[in-house]
Amino acid sequence: MKRIFLAASLWAWILCQPLEAQNGEIKNQLKSFTPGALWKDNNGVHINAHGGGILYEKGTYYWFGEHKTEGKGGNVAQVGVHCYSSTDLYNWTDQGIALSVSNDPTSDIVKGCILERPKVIYNRKTEKYVMWFHLEPKGKGYGGALVGIAQADKVTGPYTFIRSTRATPQSWPVNVLDLHKRPVPEKYRAERANLNPTEHPDSVNTLGRDFEKGQHSRDMTLFVDDDGKAYHICSSESNSVIHIAELTDDYLDFTGKWVRAFVGRRMEAPAIFKKNGLYYFMGSGCTGWRPNEARSAVAPSIWGPWTELGNPCVDADKETTYRSQSTYFLPVAGKKDAIIYMGDRWTPENAIDGRYIWLPVEFKDGKFILHWYDEWDLSVFD
Repeated sequence: MKRIFLAASLWAWILCQPLEAQNGEIKNQLKSFTPGALWKDNNGVHINAHGGGILYEKGTYYWFGEHKTEGKGGNVAQVGVHCYSSTDLYNWTDQGIALSVSNDPTSDIVKGCILERPKVIYNRKTEKYVMWFHLEPKGKGYGGALVGIAQADKVTGPYTFIRSTRATPQSWPVNVLDLHKRPVPEKYRAERANLNPTEHPDSVNTLGRDFEKGQHSRDMTLFVDDDGKAYHICSSESNSVIHIAELTDDYLDFTGKWVRAFVGRRMEAPAIFKKNGLYYFMGSGCTGWRPNEARSAVAPSIWGPWTELGNPCVDADKETTYRSQSTYFLPVAGKKDAIIYMGDRWTPENAIDGRYIWLPVEFKDGKFILHWYDEWDLSVFD
């Protein structure tokens, strides 16, 4: 245990060592991406925005993600959601903590809770910035399966926590089946963290089980369509089904219109983008922190039907998605059909050392694919 502690401490020291900087900016500006390498901000500190997403506004990108701390204890929220800004995607300026955890033990986001995969979108009608994230109450493991919602007047925050909730309570999906509305057998009424691998979610009726209090929401993302409609996409029903739900016009709640997708496929880490009127999906299998082979899919509508396309990774280490897990697809402003895959290379034994895998999305034979690059830049999209 002592050797592990010393190794974690050494990494924490390395990650926090500054590069040479002048006036708050790194002297040697980056001009390319190096997936899996230490990625330093303007202060010379490894970027701390895991499970993140990006909002683009007026020529600037804002990267929001989980702020991790040293050791295994860093896998729960000790600080909150970190924000960084960039005009070129290579070099990032620390904008501080956008949403802080609370010291109030009665708060849903008290220090020590699980706060994962924050995503921020801008609402043009209310002129507010809205953040959603996966939330688990402190000390309860992953049994809560909640979403947390926060809001701010400025893109960098501070964000004010509004509430937590289960997804789509007391509403049936568009593709509900008659069997879901039947009484749930007594032995299946108690919620369980995971289904038996041999059990189909409809055989247990996880949908009907959670109808009243709301459906599970674990790994999640947000997607805003061309018409301004926003959607919440999450791993649900004990991680056995993906739910896609429409949000209200203010982006602060569910409308009650939603659909089940990939029923029984047991996926997490959802990410979505749109190209030429088609919707593309990427997710992972459910193996915890351990990377696995990614899945991809395409649909003519956000509501489906979804057709699976297989693993988008094509090079060595494709069975582990290049040792990463999907979190977001980033459209590059000013470049047609330029999309970046954002993934996390988790290090749960020392959370602060998590790395980022950014790769260009390419297209071939009606599928999107991810090639591995040791180093690349935005000229690949030219």
